[in-house]
Amino acid sequence: MSPTTPQVFTCTIDSPVGPLFLAASDAGLHAVEFAEHRHPVPRGGDWRDGAHPVLDATAQQLGDYFAGTRQTFDLPFAAHGTPFQQQVWAALTRIPYGATASYVELARMVGKPGASRAVGAANGRNPLSIVVPCHRVIGASGALTGFGGGLPTKEFLLTLEGAWPRTGRLL
Repeated sequence: MSPTTPQVFTCTIDSPVGPLFLAASDAGLHAVEFAEHRHPVPRGGDWRDGAHPVLDATAQQLGDYFAGTRQTFDLPFAAHGTPFQQQVWAALTRIPYGATASYVELARMVGKPGASRAVGAANGRNPLSIVVPCHRVIGASGALTGFGGGLPTKEFLLTLEGAWPRTGRLL
């Protein structure tokens, strides 16, 4: 581990959608991943199981979310991605609880109205599932589309938030 590489602590918590892998350092939250995550965050030699206040806060806030008492997350993020991915992930945090947006709408949110495919690819690489709500992005037709945690998980999360079955409330 180099002096500039933070020690990253990890744990796995139980949730209604199965086990969630969490990773955090003093810089913030690095990962919230489903057991069968399509694009897992690369693990470094500086990653190890252990306790960390950001992990504790993440577990608590996810528990509150699943209990229906939390609609937003207040956590420091330390997700690594390209500037474009970071821009898309920041836009995801602006899709309100209980609402959905299409990939086209998300592309407009980041100022790239013709880039819905690129936005979809960045959305799919979101390393902070649930807390950065990529599950709130649906197809232009209103259909549920690909999701790293699987469509049943996406449907569960949107139903929990009151956005599914589709209520017609798009962003």
